[in-house]
Order: sequence, then C-alpha cells, then structure tokens
Amino acid sequence: MEKAALRTHFLTLRRALSADAVRDRSAAIADQFFQTFFGSSPSVSCVHVFLPIARQNEVNTWPIVHRIWQDFPSVRLVVSITEPGTGLLTHTPLTPETPLIQNRWGIPEPASASATVSPTELDLVLVPLLIFDQSGHRVGYGGGYYDRFLAECRSDCARVGLSLFEPVTTIDDITDTDISLTACLSPQRLYTF
Repeated sequence: MEKAALRTHFLTLRRALSADAVRDRSAAIADQFFQTFFGSSPSVSCVHVFLPIARQNEVNTWPIVHRIWQDFPSVRLVVSITEPGTGLLTHTPLTPETPLIQNRWGIPEPASASATVSPTELDLVLVPLLIFDQSGHRVGYGGGYYDRFLAECRSDCARVGLSLFEPVTTIDDITDTDISLTACLSPQRLYTF
C-alpha cells in the first residue's frame, strides 16, 4: 500500500483504540525499550524523545521519560520544538523543571528552548509513526519533519520507532528523502533493520 492509504487506515485504527489499550501497549513498549537499550546500565547518554499527542492516541512516552529521570539521571533527554514556518525542529533539553505548552497540533513541547542540542549529539532517537514495514520504513503524518531531522543525525545514532501495531509487509512509495529506522518496538517485540 502507499503512504496516504496507510496513513488514513492506521489513523482510523489508532483512534479506535481504547485508553486502556493505548496504556497497556505503551507500557509493553516501554518495558522492551529499557530491556533492549538500558539493561543493567545505559548504553546511550543522550536520548531524543517525542512527547505524545494524547488526542491522537500516540504511544505514551511519559513512562520512558519518568523512568529515565528517576533511574538514569546521567542520561540527557532531548525534545523538539516545531518550527511550522520552516518545516524544521529545534532540539532542547527536557528536565522535570521544563515548562511545557501545547503547540497548534496538540504536541506538548517546551515553552522555549533553554538551550539547543545539535542532532549530532544524539545517541538514540525515539521516532513517532503511524505504521512501519518489514524493511524499517515508516509512515508519519506526512510533514517530513522527522525525515529532515534524522538526516542530520550521526550515522551511528539509533533511529527507533515506537508502534502500537505490528508491521505491514511493505510501503510502496518510499522516496530518497525517507530516512529508515534502525529498529522499531511494538507491543509484541523488537524489530531490527
């Protein structure tokens, strides 16, 4: 299937999930995230995380954020501020003291950038998506923000999608500007590409 059809289909499926289903699937993803990337000690020192749009039933990343703050205080968390006029993201640290606002799409983000973080500083990026395929390609909301951002990261930066659903076989209309994932976590398992 092509991205537009997949986007419509999985937006509908995701919106139909109950709050309990989103909570349970998000918890399973968070458990796998820590087992895979943190184990007994973190293998990363700087993690970019997206904050969920609750009304879109996105994967709830707050359990990951809170556990990193509590159990792995040496790990820096980074989030983005969306710049709608430019199509770009500005990256800034996320701490328990960071004041958040909702942007025009309902994404929680820092009220301002206390400091900026270069994409080259990131060891791991948690990537939002609607669905992914068995080759590591993803369908997002279609704005291209994350593809432009991921293109600026180091080649060894882990690009880890978080998906409430298992993969489709293939996404048919991949382009040269689509940046693939290195891994994806679903409620059932870790996929690596």
